[in-house]
Amino acid sequence: MSGTHLERLLGGPDLAWLVDRARHRLEHARDLDGSVTLKMPTAGQRAAVERLLGRPARSGGSLSVALPAVDRILRASGACPAGLAAAVEILAGPVVPRHEVASAERGAWAHAFGPLDELVGRRPELALWAADIRASGLVRRVCGGPEAAHRTLTDVAAVLGELPVEGEPIGVFAARVRADAHALDEDRPLTTLVFGAARVLGGIPAGSGAEWRRAVWAAVGLLKDDLSSTVLTLGLPGDAASPTGRALAILSAAGQPAVLTLRQLAGDPPAALPATAAVFVCENPAVVAAAAHGIGADCPPLVCVSGQPGTAAVRLLAALTADGAVARAHGDFDWGGLRIVSGLAGRVRVEPWRYRASDYLTAVGARPGTPLTGTPTTAAWDPELADAMREMGRRVEEEAVLDDLLADLRATGRTGLPS
Repeated sequence: MSGTHLERLLGGPDLAWLVDRARHRLEHARDLDGSVTLKMPTAGQRAAVERLLGRPARSGGSLSVALPAVDRILRASGACPAGLAAAVEILAGPVVPRHEVASAERGAWAHAFGPLDELVGRRPELALWAADIRASGLVRRVCGGPEAAHRTLTDVAAVLGELPVEGEPIGVFAARVRADAHALDEDRPLTTLVFGAARVLGGIPAGSGAEWRRAVWAAVGLLKDDLSSTVLTLGLPGDAASPTGRALAILSAAGQPAVLTLRQLAGDPPAALPATAAVFVCENPAVVAAAAHGIGADCPPLVCVSGQPGTAAVRLLAALTADGAVARAHGDFDWGGLRIVSGLAGRVRVEPWRYRASDYLTAVGARPGTPLTGTPTTAAWDPELADAMREMGRRVEEEAVLDDLLADLRATGRTGLPS
């Protein structure tokens, strides 16, 4: 057998299509019988077929070649005594049947998901999440092939095996668990997969945005940018058992507000309030400022979410209400305010604080406010509130009802709180 002769006879770009068609048949376990056809052949491709077959090709818009004829020519000429199938492998490399390729690929992917299967065996609460990322193709999309997926899923299992933790900076955790402080950076496949599992473990609903992602990580004890997420408070009872508690006790006794960071709340959270107590929640810092000025040390626990509640605010309210205390929430009478209170109601025990339809109508009657704009929403605690706001078409800010809010805080005082 002459390789040079075979190359001259069947090799070259003008007959590559013929070799490819033959190879395709072999990969699909089909015999090399019948003909293969090329539509719209070039003049070079026609000439190459004529040289191969030793006769003019038929005219027309397509070019057909009988594979048994090619096989006979290769054998008779000595270019490839073993025939066309052997020639294809010499020219284009070994042929592996597609069913064998598919079987090998299935085996490789089964091996790739092995670490995840072992993890689910230990953490059955992650079974639905694991099934979803397998069925959705997420692992294939973010990892590529099975070898890379096996490496990544090994890391995923190692990370999830350590969660939840108790208030650890995410970079410190990554360095400890994977020897790489950047292993859980946002652009990593590992992060994409672990984040979905963290949502499941932390019970965080679907969302978007940086604050939501911070909340997901915080729900499993991983602190991302743990100093920029803060919450403004007044009147939180402290104790001598912890540094945060001692600081709160001093500030509360002095009637001064306190700003708590997510880092403090994760590592040294305030004690839960008694079930008989309430923590008041407002939207605007002006309420805290007025309460500090007018009520001071006699103010009951007051938490300001400063707009849409951040991770620190939610974590604080969850800690304060853990033993059954209720969060009494107020906000601006606008669509944003309703969304704030609705969002809190999905995560902690919340009751409205002067935040029903009757309160809105009284407020807008005394102070017309400004035009109500934005996308309407609902208020599950009082469906009539949204209806009244749509009908009146006016928004009323918390500052406009400040006297009423301060009167409630003053009347409640520190009833039910530890002395």
